[in-house]
Amino acid sequence: MHKDDDDVVPPPEAPELPPLLPKRDAAPRVKPALHSRAAPSGNAPGKPPRKPGRPTKKPAKAVRGGKGSRLKGSASTVKRVLSAVGVLACAAGMVTAASFVPSASGGRHIDAPLTAVPAGSKVEICPGPARLLEGTPVGTDPQFSPESGTANSQVDAAVLSTSAGKVPESRLAALDGKTLTEVSKDAEGALAQTGAAALAAGVVSQRDVDAVSVLSADALNNQQATASAVMSYTATDGDLRGSAAAACQEPANDLWLVGANTSVGRTAVLNLSNASSTPATVSLDLYGKAGQIQAPGSRGLLVPPGSTRAIVLAGLAAEQDRLGVHVRSVGGPVTAVIQQSVLRGLTPGGVDFIAPGAPPSARQVVSGLSIQDPADIKSQTSKSGYADAGPALQLAVPGPVDAVVEVKLFGRDGQKALPNGGVVTAKAGSVTEVSLAGVPAGQYTVSASSDVTFAAAARVTRGTASGGASDVAWSPSSARLGSEHVVPVPRTGERILVFGAPEDRAKITYTPITEDGKIRKAGTADIAGGTTASIKVPDKVDGAAVLGYVISASGDPAYGAVLLGQDEGTDVSVVAFAPGAAGQEEVPVTLGY
Repeated sequence: MHKDDDDVVPPPEAPELPPLLPKRDAAPRVKPALHSRAAPSGNAPGKPPRKPGRPTKKPAKAVRGGKGSRLKGSASTVKRVLSAVGVLACAAGMVTAASFVPSASGGRHIDAPLTAVPAGSKVEICPGPARLLEGTPVGTDPQFSPESGTANSQVDAAVLSTSAGKVPESRLAALDGKTLTEVSKDAEGALAQTGAAALAAGVVSQRDVDAVSVLSADALNNQQATASAVMSYTATDGDLRGSAAAACQEPANDLWLVGANTSVGRTAVLNLSNASSTPATVSLDLYGKAGQIQAPGSRGLLVPPGSTRAIVLAGLAAEQDRLGVHVRSVGGPVTAVIQQSVLRGLTPGGVDFIAPGAPPSARQVVSGLSIQDPADIKSQTSKSGYADAGPALQLAVPGPVDAVVEVKLFGRDGQKALPNGGVVTAKAGSVTEVSLAGVPAGQYTVSASSDVTFAAAARVTRGTASGGASDVAWSPSSARLGSEHVVPVPRTGERILVFGAPEDRAKITYTPITEDGKIRKAGTADIAGGTTASIKVPDKVDGAAVLGYVISASGDPAYGAVLLGQDEGTDVSVVAFAPGAAGQEEVPVTLGY
């Protein structure tokens, strides 16, 4: 029935609010918004019909049906709003309270379990013989000429057996993989035939080499082999007269070398070797006396698999009497060694292999320093061109902050005084030299500490007061001694084990390895804190030639190196002990998708 315009529909009764929590078997329903004014019952003429549930755009007229009806409708609306506010407040309180309740056990963090990594082969790369540069090369691919008619290069190595007497299968090979010498082959079969169960070693003794070589030992019983090798060079004539030696290295992607010199009469050749099956892209960071050197051609150096690349450092950083090199490799890991030689006019000044040392740290320790009589050193270094003929410590600071370094020198009888109390400021981004001359002759250990990280190496020299031929050697900083360091030693010349305990007392156990592969009776040395001890290596033990040692240390930190020389002459070399055997590696493994 048609209604007049003055007639209105009375407001609907307010519906009941839904309960706070809906029933488990029914989904909550969403109700339309409620209005305090009624909508007209019909549509205006000519207007399209409204959709059901859609509110009108034009407000309805006021209710006139009875006294107080407007107040009644407003009161109902207020009541409904207050009820809704109460529901929201209750819900907010429940959420806030839940935030203080500990989460369920299913949400707690669980660390990824550690999983043992299968042991891999032990690989060490030995540098090739010293080579004389041909002409005056300035590039990164130099040519070499024969070094001398008396040059001799040899590799000595030892591979330690397991406690059951099994020597891992091992070999000395060329960089291209061609086997030079079988160290141990089918050791388990041989052991089964003999029934032996004593500790033993596979050895390589005085193996002549004419290029880079690789010592590799397979894992046994899921344990990496304990093995090490040393390459030694000697020559009695030519521009490369002298001796040089270096421990064979495990390949790595980050290496620090300190001690290079590219000034007049000095030649530094960096040799990078890649024994892996992956190409290596190498970048060099160079640090000189006055700061870091930005050298074109020092980035993106490709070293293919199974190859060695030689780089003349004077082509990158010329006229640098102090040079530190940071080698960074992407892809295959590499080894790095600098062939450093000195020629003062026509007089040979020595040759050496500068090996990588410990990475930059707030403390560095260098072992195996041999210092001549102060009077002889003063006589040599006072001559023109002989400033680098004395012992010294070099500090390379790669960071942007200067390092205030405290240097301590420990000899047989304790600490020796240095000028200025041994405190020196090493400039940021550069290499600083600290003279070690003026102390009594003997073997020493150097300890340097700072609140800024730095790398370090020490120069050892041998010469005569007359200014004749001399030799030079570099001892890099090394890590603290642990257990079972295999230390091979060259078979000829004077050989001395040098141990230092910079802090407190340490005990050293040194067990000879003889040429026949037998492990002989161990000796011990108790070293007082703040001193250096030296042990001369005998030619033979129980009638067999000594090829090396198994060295272990306990107590406070101890460090060591092999000091090499000739019975007569000025030859000198220093070989820092290689790191000890590593335990089985474990890495966290997370399963997911």
